[in-house]
Amino acid sequence: MKISIEAVKELRTRTNAGVIECNKALLEASGDLEKALEILRKRGLAIAEKKKEAAVAEGVIEAYIHHNKRVGALVELNCETDFVARTAEFKELAHDLAMQIAATAPQFLAIEDMPPQAEADPQKACLLSQPFVKDPTKTVQEIIAATIAKVGENIKVRRFARFELGVDH
Repeated sequence: MKISIEAVKELRTRTNAGVIECNKALLEASGDLEKALEILRKRGLAIAEKKKEAAVAEGVIEAYIHHNKRVGALVELNCETDFVARTAEFKELAHDLAMQIAATAPQFLAIEDMPPQAEADPQKACLLSQPFVKDPTKTVQEIIAATIAKVGENIKVRRFARFELGVDH
């Protein structure tokens, strides 16, 4: 089966995956774009799963201050090498995560961090379980996994803080 250049371009635009990966996914999905998207998503999660034990000692601290100057967030995002920490994909992820934190005010990083007596909804209270503000069809964890697949290194949010003028937490 021959895959059209337009189909590869469309998949690449929607996923930022490489041309060869898009072509392989489309071939595997018999040209079905939605199936190819799902294949790439699963591959990204598989790569992230393989990488999750790799040590992360490099990274960035990213700040986001909302335009009204009343809300801000800091996030420490770690990866394996300083090379990846300087890539556009990693920097964009760090910025998006800081913006997510400012917008959604998560209390915990992951469900495992919630105390047993906590009555909060994990999808709202845990950063990694929240719907991503730029694409609510995906969770923050899925966005991180997709970036892991792109850069080929483990990525972890180590910690974060949110500040709101006049509000004590």
